[in-house]
Amino acid sequence: MDFFEVYLIQKLNFFYILARYIFYIAKKMNKKDLSERDICSKYINLAIEKAGWNMKKQVREEVSFTDGRIIVQGKLYTRGRSKRADYILYYKNNIPIAIIEAKDNKKAVGSGMQQALEYADILQLPFVFTSNGDSFVFHDKTNSAISIESEISLDDFPSPETLWLKYLKHNNLEEPKAKDIVEKEYYLDDSGMHPRYYQQNAVNRTLEAVAKKQNRILLVMATGTGKTYTAFNIIWRLWKTGIKKRILFLADRNALLTQTKNGDFSPFGNDIMHIIKNRKIDKSYQIYFALYQGLTSTDEEKNAYKEFSRDFFDLVIIDECHRGSASEASAWREVLDYFSSATQVGLTATPKETKDVSNIEYFGEPVYTYSLKQGIDDGFLAPYKAVRITTNVDEGWRPTVGKLDKYGNEIKDRIYNLKDYDRSLVIDGRTQIVAEKITEYLKATDRFAKTIVFCTDIDHANRMRQALINENADLVAKHWNYCVKITGDDEVGKQELDNFTDVEELFPVIATTSKMLTAGIDTKMVKYIVLESNIQSVTEFKQIIGRGTRIREAEGKVFFTIIDFRKATNIFARPDFDGDPVQIYEPGPDDPVIPPNPDDQTSPRDYDPENPEIENPTPPDIGIDGELEEVTKFYVNDVTVSVVNERVQYYGKDGKLITESLKDYSKKNLEKEFSSLDDFIQKWNDAEKKGELIKELADHGVLLEALREEAGQDLDDFDLICHIAFDQPTLTRKERANNVRKRNYFAKYSETAQKVLNSLLDKYEQEGITSIEQGSILKVKPLNEMGSPVELVRAFGKNKDFDLAIKELENEIYNIA
Repeated sequence: MDFFEVYLIQKLNFFYILARYIFYIAKKMNKKDLSERDICSKYINLAIEKAGWNMKKQVREEVSFTDGRIIVQGKLYTRGRSKRADYILYYKNNIPIAIIEAKDNKKAVGSGMQQALEYADILQLPFVFTSNGDSFVFHDKTNSAISIESEISLDDFPSPETLWLKYLKHNNLEEPKAKDIVEKEYYLDDSGMHPRYYQQNAVNRTLEAVAKKQNRILLVMATGTGKTYTAFNIIWRLWKTGIKKRILFLADRNALLTQTKNGDFSPFGNDIMHIIKNRKIDKSYQIYFALYQGLTSTDEEKNAYKEFSRDFFDLVIIDECHRGSASEASAWREVLDYFSSATQVGLTATPKETKDVSNIEYFGEPVYTYSLKQGIDDGFLAPYKAVRITTNVDEGWRPTVGKLDKYGNEIKDRIYNLKDYDRSLVIDGRTQIVAEKITEYLKATDRFAKTIVFCTDIDHANRMRQALINENADLVAKHWNYCVKITGDDEVGKQELDNFTDVEELFPVIATTSKMLTAGIDTKMVKYIVLESNIQSVTEFKQIIGRGTRIREAEGKVFFTIIDFRKATNIFARPDFDGDPVQIYEPGPDDPVIPPNPDDQTSPRDYDPENPEIENPTPPDIGIDGELEEVTKFYVNDVTVSVVNERVQYYGKDGKLITESLKDYSKKNLEKEFSSLDDFIQKWNDAEKKGELIKELADHGVLLEALREEAGQDLDDFDLICHIAFDQPTLTRKERANNVRKRNYFAKYSETAQKVLNSLLDKYEQEGITSIEQGSILKVKPLNEMGSPVELVRAFGKNKDFDLAIKELENEIYNIA
């Protein structure tokens, strides 16, 4: 090889190396230019698939696992941002195990870890990954003893089996029987319905507890979150494994048994399911439904449950277990004790925890809790606003000496207050003012909005019905059942209950009751809950407001209003209202596990499921010195009653009612978002769409529509913010639009373009800035009458010219240079 050949080879090698280097740099530069979605499809998907994950069955991309909090703004509402995961990985259907947060290649490989960890905590996932397409950062919650977080290459992404075995080992579920239980498939619903993330958590944690041979299990899930559907999935998977062959489902109302059997549990088929009625026992079925009270009797020989052997059932599900199933004094406890060899799962929205009664002491700490606050934050439950109304007699009323009531009875001389009204003293004027205010709210919003009025007793419910009928005489004349009393003593009222709860039935609209509708009744369309009874129990209060938490967005039910005449909503301020359940009763070594409640004035055996009015009534407290005395009800019809205070309170971003003025509350939140007026104007100007900025502010607790309603002026969002946060003078939308017209800046455009801009300005004046930012704005009247969207855009030039014109119009509206 001569010198020239050597030289040529060296040159070629140099150019080859240079070309490889240029190719490498170009590839890196191209990767930096890729979007996050491109990084997912070109790098992350390939790494996952190469590791053995089935992309169709085990991997879900861009998963919105919440709906976004509903934010009430006056009479309107908006939704906050939903929580969205880039990837959720499942070992099996509905058994999630890992989450991946993806970022574009301009960001560091681990830059999304904090958000991923937050989501993993909510979804209860043990394995967390982030990636920018170069590698993965792997956060392993099962490996804290060695290294919880490390970087791994794209080629080293773990397989489904690797992660699953690590999870089983960490949770002591490696034993074959335990493994079979937790790996059992969910019911595959042909309709496409699948459990929400919190229902998956509840089911999976329950099966893991069963696999570990835990025989007392408690699930705490807020009213309206699908406890029965969750119970079905638990039973289905345990029944399919064969370890739980005979199951007893205990409820406290007949309606719930039929509803459960024919609804969520229908996939089991009628051949294996049976409702126990009239204490008649048939042992040929596998899944039984029964009332607590239908299995027990004051006559020991008639205790139907004893016809089963003690080990007949493998699994007992106790619905609404807060009702006393864990109380020694309760007949329900007899059933649980008798079937003590069975696994017992308690379901409740409000675990009973008092100084005398404890569900946690019986069942143990909840294996999973999903609270009302979580449900509202996720957008799965309806939020509320509370209207607190005070009358002039609420702080106290005292009769003159020797005063007689309307029936000639001398009224005992003492001070009567809210604790007494409608229990020992009836003031007709107060009943009348309550009926007037309820009707006033219905007339101002929707006279056909389903409403429940909770009263102190049946007599009060009857008088309230009469007052409401008189206030709504025009509708009652056409529809006798516009307002009905639904109580345990009224057969007609009980017959109307199904119509009241039916989404498609218009009547009844208003139901007056005392105890019958507090729990267990699925009232999906209730928009108003009126509190006219003295509620002292957090459990009872949560059950009552749970009547309004269902969302029916398609039918216009997205929030509900509590109208409080008894200061019952003070319970919202109690620290135990919506936190995790905390055990209060702690027995000593010689104390019974759960002693009878000395304050309970009603024997559990007196409880009638068809007449729940008598269930544990709040004992009257009418003595000046606090002692109970014989209750005599007086009726007074000559006392003038008026409203002295009325205040609307909204559900805030922290899950509590806003107790300060709405303006002050919003001002604080705005000051957190914007350091100065200039800062706000800059961000307003920079926002590509003002609607997105407004939505973000709503998510942070700035309720502009509610503020506008309170101000009573049709102010622009921009002006509202400037006025509230920075004390700037305000302009109405009409004034801003007229200022633009006076400047006549449209003159530089063609005739057609001017017409378009004038129409957009009119639209802004009528509906606000967000209306002209919508992509479909050119398809609505009167713009669609001027020509097609393509023709209208052409009047400005190209698409970018039209977008520029819209931006310029916004600048003119707000006079931003």
